[in-house]
This record gives sequence, C-alpha cells and structure tokens, in this order.
Amino acid sequence: MKRSKVMAGVGVTAVVGVLAVMSTGNATAADPGKAPGGNFDLSIWQLQEPVGSPGSPTTIPSSRLQGANGYQDSYFYTDKRDGAMTFWAPEKGVTTPNSNYARSELREMNRSGSAANWSLSGSHKLSATLRVVSVTKNVCVGQIHLGTGGSSTKPLVELYYRSSGDIVLGTENSPSGGQTLHTVGHVSVGKTWTYTIAVSGGDTIDLTVNGSTTHYSIPSSFFSYKQYFKAGSYNQSSSDSTTNGARVAFYGLNVSHSS
Repeated sequence: MKRSKVMAGVGVTAVVGVLAVMSTGNATAADPGKAPGGNFDLSIWQLQEPVGSPGSPTTIPSSRLQGANGYQDSYFYTDKRDGAMTFWAPEKGVTTPNSNYARSELREMNRSGSAANWSLSGSHKLSATLRVVSVTKNVCVGQIHLGTGGSSTKPLVELYYRSSGDIVLGTENSPSGGQTLHTVGHVSVGKTWTYTIAVSGGDTIDLTVNGSTTHYSIPSSFFSYKQYFKAGSYNQSSSDSTTNGARVAFYGLNVSHSS
C-alpha cells in the first residue's frame, strides 16, 4: 500500500479554505486561564468522552465547547501550565459498541452543526502539533474515519503513538477489516511533534511526521465511502484501571478542505 517516501521538507499539496482550529500553533500564545474553546476554534468539532452509559459514551456538541468559558472537565481541559488542549482516556471507561477502548476524542463536524461527511475527491488535511504526556501501551492521536456509503464502521487510517516512542500509521486494507502497520517516526514520551494526515487526488494518503512525508494508496473498495477526521486520545489498551491510560496535549490543530 505504501508508495514512496519524500525527503523531509517537502510538504503535501497546498489546500485553501483553511479552518483554523487553534488561534495559533504556538503553545506560548495559548491562555492557560481559558477553556480549550477559548484558545481553539471548536466550532467544527464534537467531543466524545469515556463516560456515559454502556455502549453510549457522552458527547458534547460544538456549541458547548466554544468560548473561553466553554466545556471542560477531567477528561478534556486546558493544561494550566502551558495552555495545551488536553485529552485523558483511562483504560477503564465507556466505549462505543464497535470498540473495546475508551477515548476522549474530537469528531469533525460542519460549521452548520451537521456531521462532517466528505468525499475522497479534492484535498483534505488534518494537521496537529502535540505531545503524548503519558501512555500505558498505545494511543491513537488522529484518524480518517469512514462515514456514509456502506455498512463499515472502520477507520480508513489511524495514527498511533506507542509507549516505546514509535509513531505508527495503520492503513485499513478494506472496509471489512485488516490493518497494515507502517512505522513512520520516533519521538520520546513527553516531547512535542507534528503530523499532517491528508487525502489528495481521491486515492492517496499523504502522511507527514516532523517534516518527513510518505504516501499510501487508498484501495478502491473505499471509494464509495465518505470520510471525516478525528483527533485526541483514543486509548488502545483496556483494563480495570481508571488511573492508567493515555494523556495527549495538543498545541495546534487545523483542518482544511478544497475541491
């Protein structure tokens, strides 16, 4: 599935119509006294948390996330030291029906309030500056997920960070399942790094980690599906512990789409 590697410094195809999700990518410019919605434009995101009733996690709409006094709690909050938008997902928590793992994670929405659901044609990009504060084993920090167009509830791609410091991209082989893993970088726990997950040409994933870009072909079995982005802390391990888990801090998060 992997096609080629581009040397560091060569980016993906430029897109227009950027939807800024943080007022700045510079951590020092964030205000630690504000809720995440005061430092980030959360009008295009909905939050899912690892609480609620079994099989039905609590979701917080974008209207409640926005603004300096917007929603925050122990699972989603502003770090008082540096202003980072922080996600906490313990190993024990409420999960969706199709997952065994808890998450504190943003789901892409349209500014109108409807769920984002875009076609693979055109250019689509999710960019982030982040650090994994702690992780037991493995955490997913970014996704392109399947929307409408079929019965599958799989992601198209997932970007994982492992406790070893390895950054690994998982590309789904087909809507029915099967994932191929690609090691794409290494960053020590607690260190800041960047990623961009992009779709170009309708059939290619362009992944950039710390300036180094790799390309992956999208199988034709996915072409009928629409997509949406996700970002946050989607823990990839489970136990009876509410103290072990994955904590991820974001300093920048941007989405862009163009035809």
